[in-house]
Amino acid sequence: MQDKARIQAMVGEDLLFLTDDQLRRGIEAMFFAYRAFTADPDMILANLDYGRAHHRALHFINRDPGLTVTSLLAVLGVTKQSLNRVLRTLIDDGLVDSRIGRRDRRERQLYLTANGTQLERRLSEAQRARMRAAYRSVGPQAVSGFRQVLEAMMDPETRGQYQALKDLPDDR
Repeated sequence: MQDKARIQAMVGEDLLFLTDDQLRRGIEAMFFAYRAFTADPDMILANLDYGRAHHRALHFINRDPGLTVTSLLAVLGVTKQSLNRVLRTLIDDGLVDSRIGRRDRRERQLYLTANGTQLERRLSEAQRARMRAAYRSVGPQAVSGFRQVLEAMMDPETRGQYQALKDLPDDR
């Protein structure tokens, strides 16, 4: 255990000496990668007059059927007003079903309809294909390292929300 901690400390020390140029290049890589990652879904969403907030809502409702509006609000980190606009559109368009909570009738639980599931699948498949190709091209060590970097960039509350998703089934 001491060896692992010592190795992590040595690796951490090496990372402390990254130059501003190396950090800038990493930031720029994230900007360009995010643009590519969102490009395919953005085209699909634009044709439907939806935005990225709609996509994120569909993604997390699909990931956790029965998710409450309050929980979705916390996961997305948006205002109640903006989430209500997004949900109202998705509900009115027949993509999301809002049901009264089983334990607390004041809660609203969210589920994708068949059409919502189909749209979410179209949106996420484009991103899965891009991620799959990238992961295959860099190998398993880079995949693990990439995830570790992303997790390390999250603030503790966000990391907790992300880690809670690991407890959900992966076959959706």
